[in-house]
Amino acid sequence: MNTKEKAYAIAKAKMYDNDAFSQWLGIEILDLDAGKAVLQMTVRPEMTQGFGIAHGGITYSLADSALAFASNSHGVKSVSVETSISHLMVVNKGDTLTATATEESLSNKIGIYTIKVVNQDEKLVALFKGTVYRSSQEWIKIA
Repeated sequence: MNTKEKAYAIAKAKMYDNDAFSQWLGIEILDLDAGKAVLQMTVRPEMTQGFGIAHGGITYSLADSALAFASNSHGVKSVSVETSISHLMVVNKGDTLTATATEESLSNKIGIYTIKVVNQDEKLVALFKGTVYRSSQEWIKIA
């Protein structure tokens, strides 16, 4: 099993299929590999807040899911310990958002990732940083 196949096996069978929230968001997995995830979703009317724009938690949640898929792609169960987001542009109902997670640093216990979220016009709408703790548990044992 190569790194891409492993990342997809973990994301689909072990994570996404059991992730009701990512499914509710309508997240689609566009690409996965070791330390990388590209996810996409469209902002629906029920995801907006009182100003008529997307709730910041929607963009955050997409980026957080990208963090989860990228950080778990190596086969080691990983959970976030610190995250932050900078919202750079308004996100509107109907916008299609794409989150690309990139691994910046990886050790036995800690991983650091940046996630860029762009809209359908390729404009950067948010920048997210996440740090994960890598446990000693494996998702998939490779023979």
